[in-house]
Amino acid sequence: MIRHMLRYPAGWEWHVLQQAGVTEQPQKSLPSRKNAGQAPRTVPEHQPRRSSSIPESPASAPEQRIAELKEQFPECGLWIDECASRRTNHISVDHSAGVGPILCGTLMIQITEDPSDIEPFHFWLSRHRLVTMHGDIRLPLRLQTGSHTIKYDECKLAPEAFFIMISVILETFHSGLDGFESRLGELERTMRHRNRTGLLDVIFDRRYDLLHWSHLFIPIREVHGASKEAFMEELGDTDAFKRITHKLERIETLLKHYALEIDTLISMDDAISSFRGNDIMKTLTIFTVLFLPATVIGGLWGMNFDWLPWRRQPWGYGAMLVGISVITIGIYLWLWRKGWTGDLLVKKRDKLLLLENEADQSRSRSARHGGKRKKPDTESRAGAMNVTSFDRTNENDRSRRNRT
Repeated sequence: MIRHMLRYPAGWEWHVLQQAGVTEQPQKSLPSRKNAGQAPRTVPEHQPRRSSSIPESPASAPEQRIAELKEQFPECGLWIDECASRRTNHISVDHSAGVGPILCGTLMIQITEDPSDIEPFHFWLSRHRLVTMHGDIRLPLRLQTGSHTIKYDECKLAPEAFFIMISVILETFHSGLDGFESRLGELERTMRHRNRTGLLDVIFDRRYDLLHWSHLFIPIREVHGASKEAFMEELGDTDAFKRITHKLERIETLLKHYALEIDTLISMDDAISSFRGNDIMKTLTIFTVLFLPATVIGGLWGMNFDWLPWRRQPWGYGAMLVGISVITIGIYLWLWRKGWTGDLLVKKRDKLLLLENEADQSRSRSARHGGKRKKPDTESRAGAMNVTSFDRTNENDRSRRNRT
């Protein structure tokens, strides 16, 4: 385990603990035909082997460093033992006699835009000390580089700097929500212009994406509430805590809005599916009723009887076709007058296009004449003033006549 301590002007400390990674095994070169017959080269004893960027250390070195850290900070001993192999969200608030309130736990953080790239962020926080443990070096590098490092020097307490780190971690959250919003917009446009039957699977995929971001957001929200419980007096007036509060409220509003949009899309898809099912059943019923006369007459004329009406007449077949056509047309006209055929034979797409063109034309007209509508308002007000003044003069004349 690698330990790195940073001390800031206000007196608080940040201890960065980097867990030892798995060393890569050296890869052997593949054999080739050119040197297949040659004897393998032996490395002389005096020639040293190549080592990785991290120098080799005995197996007991990490344990010794952990033991030294526990001796120096005994209040962190239990937290170090629990966080060594933890990969789940965990937040706890405690109180120590010599240190005061303590906030510690683990946050599962998505480091990149890949949903599977999630690493634990272990933290132990008191008023004047922050200890973080990392298994991936990308997260501490991100926290120690950038313009936000200047803000660490301005912090008076370690919890204030901790929430600056949380805001840095949430940058990936914001970029992920921006990508989710673009995909959700594409889904809405596709559902409006070309509503296919397979869109329900895409809607559920967006729902799972939103659940993924919600699961990452809930522990951060819990940390925000636990910090109020632990450091209620120190964090209330700090700028970092106020900013993270507004940021969390903004993210929570976005998540609720996206959830409402997805629920609306699901309800719309259910309504469209029910309408499609009703149209299909209506179409099948109408076709069944229209072809019922032909089915009945064909069934009767297909019987194995010696005598059937108009069977031996030369005009019998034509008369049967005319009768079937007349009855079918009569049934269709009866259904049409009842209003049961609906708009099955009308092109709905043309109607929608006409409605959209009319809406666009009305918008363009309102945009063109928007500036000219203010003049009639002033003129109407002036006219109203003239009418009221004219009425008042008429009333005065009438009162004078009555007096005389």
